[in-house]
Amino acid sequence: MLVVDQLREQTNLKYQIIPLTTTGDAQVNRSLTAIGGDGVFVKELFAALQDGRADVAVHSLKDLPTSLPPELCAGSVPEREDARDVLISRENEYTSIDALPREALVGTSSLRRAAQLRLRRPDLHIVPLRGNVDTRLSKVLKGECTAAVLALAGLRRVDLLQNVGGGSPLSHDVMVPAVGQGALFVQCRSGDEVVRRLVATIDHAPSALATRMERAFLAVLGGGCVAPVGAHVEMSGDTWNLVAIVAATDGTKALRRSGSGSTKDAAEAVRTVEAIASEMLGAGAAELIAQARQRDNVNT
Repeated sequence: MLVVDQLREQTNLKYQIIPLTTTGDAQVNRSLTAIGGDGVFVKELFAALQDGRADVAVHSLKDLPTSLPPELCAGSVPEREDARDVLISRENEYTSIDALPREALVGTSSLRRAAQLRLRRPDLHIVPLRGNVDTRLSKVLKGECTAAVLALAGLRRVDLLQNVGGGSPLSHDVMVPAVGQGALFVQCRSGDEVVRRLVATIDHAPSALATRMERAFLAVLGGGCVAPVGAHVEMSGDTWNLVAIVAATDGTKALRRSGSGSTKDAAEAVRTVEAIASEMLGAGAAELIAQARQRDNVNT
């Protein structure tokens, strides 16, 4: 409804919401790699646009593959929510990863989050946690795990933070977010000029550039969802700041990089983060990503 409300502010057109269940939503008992990897949360929405059942699709931007079908590469990025991850525990009992008890059970099915948790706390036991936000929160509230790490933006959008005492957001130096985290992509058919003009009215230029840079960074790495990769671009006036990580799935090693520059030349900003990604590949990220793929192939 968030995007529909924003569009209604721009026009008096009527909208019909078409609910769809994606493969990633339906198969919550299997790993994302096992059910198809990149695109498992978007393929059904792509199909609805392609066959004309829908004119607009709303995605969590972090779920989008870095390469889109040419007929579906149009769209906009509304103003981004807080991109941080958040530590969830009953009544917000544990306000940091360091405060968790030794050998605590921490829920997440994200390779990126699991690797960064292990980097900081090798003693923690990572518990697979899939399903919608309500399902994941209930496992914490029922004591099936001591804590969980989720996206702060998702909890805010469904107004569930109060159920766990507000949670404890994790700074980017503790947990680097996923590419595109906290942002939405309002997608339409490339050839539909009327709808393209409509969705362009809710585009937020700084959010669009930041996520474009993050996705360019990920495209160079080629990690997709199979490797623990995090990258976040923060916009501050005319300046951008990047923080990035590529980690081993077992949390034994990681490469971190940061960078900054001007937002005045968008193409140059994209080239700069692509260069950082290329440097990371040569410094060992390629091996970490290859090891993650090999591990996933064994576990699939």
